[in-house]
Amino acid sequence: MPELYPLENTVQHADWGSRTRIQALLGTEPDGTPAAELWLGAHPSAPSRVDRDGSLLELVRSAPDAMLGRRVADEYGPRLPYLLKVLAADRALSLQVHPKPHAARAGFNRENRRGLPPGDPGRSFHDDQHKPEMVVALTEFEGLAGFRAPRAVLDLLDGLDGGLVAAVRDVLRTDRSPAGVKAAFSRIVAARRDPGAAADVATTVGSVAARLAGGSPSSRADATVLQLAEQHPGDAAALASLLLNRVTLDPGQGLFLPAGEVHAYLTGLGVEIMASSDNVLRAGLTTKLVDEAALVECASFVPRPPQPPRTRVAGGRGQVTTYRAPVREFALTAADVDPAEDVELPAEGPRIVLCLSGDLKLTAEACPAPATLHRGASVFVPHAAGELRLSGSGHAVCAWVP
Repeated sequence: MPELYPLENTVQHADWGSRTRIQALLGTEPDGTPAAELWLGAHPSAPSRVDRDGSLLELVRSAPDAMLGRRVADEYGPRLPYLLKVLAADRALSLQVHPKPHAARAGFNRENRRGLPPGDPGRSFHDDQHKPEMVVALTEFEGLAGFRAPRAVLDLLDGLDGGLVAAVRDVLRTDRSPAGVKAAFSRIVAARRDPGAAADVATTVGSVAARLAGGSPSSRADATVLQLAEQHPGDAAALASLLLNRVTLDPGQGLFLPAGEVHAYLTGLGVEIMASSDNVLRAGLTTKLVDEAALVECASFVPRPPQPPRTRVAGGRGQVTTYRAPVREFALTAADVDPAEDVELPAEGPRIVLCLSGDLKLTAEACPAPATLHRGASVFVPHAAGELRLSGSGHAVCAWVP
């Protein structure tokens, strides 16, 4: 008979993480250590546990048809195709991109042939999967996503001092195509290899500060440069922010990042869902590996505005918002549950339900016992459990395969 499986999930630590937000969700006492991400899923790097002796990864592999459903198992094999996270950022994440499917397979196989073991810090590709992702804000959420139009970049660079920004200006004045954007961004990434770049970056940051103090027409872009330069002194990636769209999400708003989109989250708490991959190619704002060649190979340099997911709102007093991206691996449903009205969740496939607040009861059609969910609690719901219903009072999210 199908079961609802309570999950024990891994907290990932990084210096950009929050010292309070994930701890508050889980009801743990802050100890000063920054908690950056809570992983819910079956990625081999940190699979959720379903009991003392087994992981969700092992559970899915043991009975893929019952856990995933025939449709999902046929398309993806015996693996959960998505990874759900809670992301809590008090400082900027690395400037990064995630590879497309062909690049992920090629890079992973290439590093395997080089003999790099799993988890090696010299690895850029930790698996052979692409990694489109979507984030839905739980608090005000700040980020950078995709390239601005070259004309807008030239306006932002106008009047700034420094050799690097002068070179970027020259490139974009000559070529405003994606090839020109690629050349301009590559100049900034390559500056990490120049011993004199830090002094040049400091010169430019000084001129940005002067412009902001004098009443800048681009105050948010300038403030972002100063914020990143303070967090990562001398890193030219702070200047790369002028090439990228600046994004603010209010709670409940979402952002979709296709594989290949250059981005960096800056601050905020959000729920993130992605294809089940840990491939991150970094351009800067980090002490970790920067694989310049792989990043430039994998990135898209077509200027475009940030992409919101498609949303659909249903329900009355108990309201459900569904977020859909143009990918097959994942979708996200957010439920605000009112005591007067139960909420229906996706009825098939592998689902993970996470309670963000309140006290909820999760009832599955084919399971004899419901699951009680308090703040921070989560369960894996196998396909065989059938239709799902939430009751009680609170807020939850459900990851699923469309």
